[in-house]
Amino acid sequence: MAGQFFRTGWRTLAANPWQSLVAVGGLALGLAVFALLSGFVRHAWSVNAHLPDGLYIVKQRDNTAPQAPWFDQAPMALARTAAALPGVAGAAVLVPLRPEMKGLAARAGDRLVPLQGLTVLPGFAGMLGLRAVNGDVEAALARPDGIVLTRAAALRLFDTADAVGRMLRAEGQVLRVAAVLEPQEGPTTLPFDALTGVASAIVEPAIREEMLTGRQGWPGKVLLRLRPGTSPESVAAALQAAVDHLPGMQRHAPDVLARLAGRKPLELALASLRDAYFDHELGSNFLWSAGQRANPALVAGLGAVALLILALAGANYVNLAAVRVLRRQRELAVRKVLGARARDIAAQCAAEAVTVTLAATVLGLLLEWLAQPAFAALAARELPGMLSAGHVAAMLATGIVLGCAAAVYPAWLAVRVRPDRVLSGKPDTESSGAARTRRVLTVLQLAVAMGVAGVALAIAWQTRYAAQAAPGFDPGPLTLVDVPEQVRFSEKARGLMAALAAQPGIDGVAVSLDAVGRSEDTIGRTFQRPGGQGAALDVRWVGNNFFTLYGIRAAAGRLFDPRLDRDDDPAPLVLNAEAARLLGFREPAQALGQTVLFRDWDGKTAPRRVIGIAPPLRFQSLREQPRPIAFELSTAGATLTVRSSLPPAEVDAMARRLWPRAFPDALPRIHRAGDILALNYADDARLARLLAIAAGVALALAAAGCYTLSAHTVQRRAKEIVLRKLHGATGGAVGLLVLRETGTLALLGAFAGLPVAALVIERYLAGYVERAPAGQWALPCALAATALVALAAAARHAWLAMRVAPAQALRG
Repeated sequence: MAGQFFRTGWRTLAANPWQSLVAVGGLALGLAVFALLSGFVRHAWSVNAHLPDGLYIVKQRDNTAPQAPWFDQAPMALARTAAALPGVAGAAVLVPLRPEMKGLAARAGDRLVPLQGLTVLPGFAGMLGLRAVNGDVEAALARPDGIVLTRAAALRLFDTADAVGRMLRAEGQVLRVAAVLEPQEGPTTLPFDALTGVASAIVEPAIREEMLTGRQGWPGKVLLRLRPGTSPESVAAALQAAVDHLPGMQRHAPDVLARLAGRKPLELALASLRDAYFDHELGSNFLWSAGQRANPALVAGLGAVALLILALAGANYVNLAAVRVLRRQRELAVRKVLGARARDIAAQCAAEAVTVTLAATVLGLLLEWLAQPAFAALAARELPGMLSAGHVAAMLATGIVLGCAAAVYPAWLAVRVRPDRVLSGKPDTESSGAARTRRVLTVLQLAVAMGVAGVALAIAWQTRYAAQAAPGFDPGPLTLVDVPEQVRFSEKARGLMAALAAQPGIDGVAVSLDAVGRSEDTIGRTFQRPGGQGAALDVRWVGNNFFTLYGIRAAAGRLFDPRLDRDDDPAPLVLNAEAARLLGFREPAQALGQTVLFRDWDGKTAPRRVIGIAPPLRFQSLREQPRPIAFELSTAGATLTVRSSLPPAEVDAMARRLWPRAFPDALPRIHRAGDILALNYADDARLARLLAIAAGVALALAAAGCYTLSAHTVQRRAKEIVLRKLHGATGGAVGLLVLRETGTLALLGAFAGLPVAALVIERYLAGYVERAPAGQWALPCALAATALVALAAAARHAWLAMRVAPAQALRG
């Protein structure tokens, strides 16, 4: 019986190919977008989900620094303290083999491969549940020449996972692959390609000693495994008490403690590794980047958009199916007269709906397969499970459930068909309730399309405005080259800097601690006026030609000048306006010529003389208030800025050609200065593009709904249109009659969708301290675009209504 219903449903769809194509195509498009967006959401929730329960990471925040973020790092000594606490089953410490700004590269034969390596204490592999394909992990970590590779890293280095016993060279040391790890079961916030133990020859002696003793209080990632029932808050409180008694915590001046207003100088917290992916406010530093994170509100928003797109596609089918029922009243009446029961009629409607949704699901999976590589690149995430067997089964089940849900309203209409009226030549017209229901569905389609389009426009405009906001200099002619060693202490780095400066077409090279717009390497120091209170300032080390190379002019006084200042001179100091005010100067210019005291880590002070006030430079994104910054003359940075009027590709090629002469065993990191600034808003740009795709699909589905509604409106009101024409109505008046209904629905959609969109936009923009001036036009533009799409969808039937001949309509 079920097969008969499905065959009947298929024949019914084949009898109306264009209408069926619209139904299947709309559903397929909606299901494909739903699958892609929900796959992204599922990926976000799967990060670290494969890790054992009870794993936590210790976070810290330095409250003495201005606007300091949280870092998922803490003094390594806390691992020993935590291991002795009741309720803690294990503790591990890990540090990068080389700081992320420097990077690590391994050479196998002629192949130089970047590696993300970790140095770990014993027990790390067991804590994370890592398993070896070949070799013994703990034994490998105990060997001075041993290294553990992931399977993917082994393939990149040796083209085979059978790499145990193979040799590689890194940082001048020869290492032997002693174990190869199985791939982890899912994505993680602790990615790595290689592991070594503290005894490894590649580990610097100072790092080895700190990991084993924790004497200096240096930070690393501290992982804890808590026993079931243990309170993370109690463990965090015990670790906080231990940190408060570290020697370094006792050196803070009274004015610093007074400024903290009761907050801890170094604040600790425990964060579950299962939730680490959503800790999107973590900061990056020289040792570690925050890595891929996600705002849980935005992920939930994308999930809601995915469900709305699916609901729109279902509503579109419901509208089409309802119109089809109204057109098939005679067929349904005959079936009822011949003995068809209500459940048979309902089953036929369900069979037709499920047939459509299953066909649409198969087509949607095909569209998803075609779009998945582009979508993964757009989302900047690896999404390997998007087309797994489980995902395909889940999508087919979604299609069946959607078909059953979408069949309810058309089945209700079909069951209510009255054979006596239909077969007597008085077919039922659509009841006012049924007509109202379909209009409500269309209004909801328009509201969702309008809302998603408005949010997408607002985010896109804000992102574009933020990325193009003037950083205080022209980034166009600037190229950044990150070197693996500090210029001041490296002949190789100075040689590369000199070689670049000597190339034809190069206007100059400057060194700095970090790039403008990037905060991977920041230093906080305390300064104070003699007799005044201390102020925590961000310190930026720059070469004496930095401001000249960037074309930056002083807001007051003068900036560093290679004709007047020598590199690494500690005496002169340049402040920005925020720093001058924080030091107590009412007007920044009043700081010129004044002496401020610099307080070092050990509490000793040294004088600095303020020579100038720098103009505003966007070291931070538009989400942050401008920071108080002090510029010092120092070549201890590792970022080179190359200025040239040559095309960027030529400068890039030039730097890559010179690089191996200085650093043959390292890979170059070369960026455009503008790309560094835009990187602060990369997640926003991706979100805007994802929402733009969703908005486009929502508009297409809303247009299909309006098209169906206008078609039925013209059919239902055919006699009224004829009578209007017979009484002298012009074609334009008749067309306006059809368009007016669609326009009214668009306005109702605006009332329903725009207030919600406004709330979402306001919540998003609340994270910015500066907003795009054109942002207020996002919702009006979304309204106009949706109204135009809706009216365009109804235009064809309005045109047909204008051209209908009264005699022909009355005969029909």
